[in-house]
Amino acid sequence: MTSLALAVDIGGTKIAAGLVAADGTLVERRRTATPAGPSILPAVFELALPLTHRAVACGIATAGTVDRLGRIASSTDLLTGWAGTDVKGTAERTLRLPGVVLNDCHAAGVAEARVGAARDARLALVVAVGTGIGGAVCVDGRVQAGVTGTAGSIGHLPAPANTGARCSCGALDHIEAHAAGPAIERAHLRATGQALPLAEIGRLGSPVIAEAAALLGRVLAGAANLIDPDAIVIAGGVSMLGSVLLGPLEAAYRAETLPGPSAAPLLPAALGEDAGLVGAGLEALSHLENGSSCAAS
Repeated sequence: MTSLALAVDIGGTKIAAGLVAADGTLVERRRTATPAGPSILPAVFELALPLTHRAVACGIATAGTVDRLGRIASSTDLLTGWAGTDVKGTAERTLRLPGVVLNDCHAAGVAEARVGAARDARLALVVAVGTGIGGAVCVDGRVQAGVTGTAGSIGHLPAPANTGARCSCGALDHIEAHAAGPAIERAHLRATGQALPLAEIGRLGSPVIAEAAALLGRVLAGAANLIDPDAIVIAGGVSMLGSVLLGPLEAAYRAETLPGPSAAPLLPAALGEDAGLVGAGLEALSHLENGSSCAAS
């Protein structure tokens, strides 16, 4: 019988749960809206408990920085009151499964690196552009989380801009404050006086998208010059804007990269919104196979 992992993906607006096989197949999926901070874990358990009898391990992907014990070391305003939560300990006691906890962008990186768009790349940079901007550096399908779990936080690199835009982390002019979905919506409002959702801004071909994309492309170029990846995967809801975003992003990237990393392909993500679930499940099964039960490192 195929071993399945219970996978959970805790985001700023939704919580998803499902069962994941070792080949990355998502067997079942369910979701609910993300409640306020103190109610997040109860909502997770209500969603996930009916699936536990079919699982051998549990993987949880979550917004925020995850320490080596599976606790939330820090989080931005996207999930208020989440910092300090012992996700791993509480989940293992409640779900009665060995667990692993990792950042949601790290989980998406694991999925894309093992079974998705970057499965043929030894060194991949996976960048998720949505409500926020996050990333993962993956080597041979394993996410490199760094000493404190912060590695890959590309959304918190400084943007080549000086407008005083405040990031969700509180700092000024990080690229997330310029190129994440809400930032593009705010830029369109400032430019036109129209408050429109991102998809409609994309349909209009608003120039604010190209401006945000160019800034993000330059930041990605700096990251690529530093780590020299085989491939860069662009994921997240904002990437669904398509060529209106990806065209100027790639042009800015090619203009700023050194000759080596300039050859790295910019690939659309293969797994869509399921990447976090798939990656969390794969990581849980890997830890179980290796005989460990700890936060991803």
